[in-house]
Amino acid sequence: MTENRARPLGKALAERMRGFLTNGELAEPNGSRVHTTTSVVDCGVYVGGKRLPGDFRPDRALVEACRQEGAFVWLGLHEPSEAEMAAIARTYGLHELAVEDAVKAEQRPKLEQFGAVHFLVLRTARYVPHQELTESQQVVETGQMMIFIGERFVITVRHGDASEMAPVRADLEAQRAVLLEQGPWAVAYAVTDRVVDHYLEVADQVEADLDIIEEGVFSRDKSAPIQQVYQLKRELVEFRRAVVPLQRPLAAITASQGVVPKEIRRYFRDVQDHLTRTVEQVSSYDDLLNSILQARLAQVTVDQNNDMRKIASWAAIATVWTAFAGIYGMNFDYMPELGWKYGYPALVAVLSVITVLLYRALRRNGWL
Repeated sequence: MTENRARPLGKALAERMRGFLTNGELAEPNGSRVHTTTSVVDCGVYVGGKRLPGDFRPDRALVEACRQEGAFVWLGLHEPSEAEMAAIARTYGLHELAVEDAVKAEQRPKLEQFGAVHFLVLRTARYVPHQELTESQQVVETGQMMIFIGERFVITVRHGDASEMAPVRADLEAQRAVLLEQGPWAVAYAVTDRVVDHYLEVADQVEADLDIIEEGVFSRDKSAPIQQVYQLKRELVEFRRAVVPLQRPLAAITASQGVVPKEIRRYFRDVQDHLTRTVEQVSSYDDLLNSILQARLAQVTVDQNNDMRKIASWAAIATVWTAFAGIYGMNFDYMPELGWKYGYPALVAVLSVITVLLYRALRRNGWL
């Protein structure tokens, strides 16, 4: 009985594995070979929470996992090409729609099910260090993480430089073997936890930038231009797009029955709590940035009004001199004090007194 069952399984795996060849080559359905640079970062087979020794190609790893009870493959990819992803899809039985999403990496966080395979999409985030915030400075760099979760495998596809998986794999293999015994969903949890932990780090760093912007806006010298406030708001919007939509997939995972192991659902609830905290932080940052932006716009309006008042004040002072110059510039034969020897100095003295009195009045009223 065992031999009869093994033959169809071996035949099916042989059909799927035709997409893989050695020496960095891929096989097309017509039998031709295409040379390509592999995007496989790591591929391991795990049994009872322990990684089997040796290096495995994706096809051989699946064969080895199917031979042992409770074994699964963890295949890590970084920005795979269409050809390589298609070969992996044929080997592991992935749906073409999910494969297309994994290659293009332009998806919103979501959780979909294609037969026995679940497809989880996450958006990664990384804080970009900088000395000061400028009008074009990138603050938050985002990428994508796709996770295929099957009965015998878990495939992680990463786009971008954020949330590298090497530390996650090393931590699970070295310190959390008991968790790895739970199977592919344990890896999905560890990856999701890593991504959400980076959300928290980014949120803390953005808060520091926000404090600097707020201090600059409300300082006496008003050193923070409105362009910096707007740039930080744009970066926060990008971060929000990565964080907020993830709430629904995590809620679906924690509420699932029978698909995700009960123990793993408890871990996912912890990740959900961290995500909720990040969402609240992002929402509060957005509200605070809106308030800062409105305050800066109000400051600009007040500064413009103050400038106009100063201009009007000096214009009023100049008008006194202009008025007397206009009167005495008329070509009349009989005008007061035209023939007086001290007429000009007296007129200048009177205008100076009027100017000083007008200046003091405008100064006292806050116009100058």
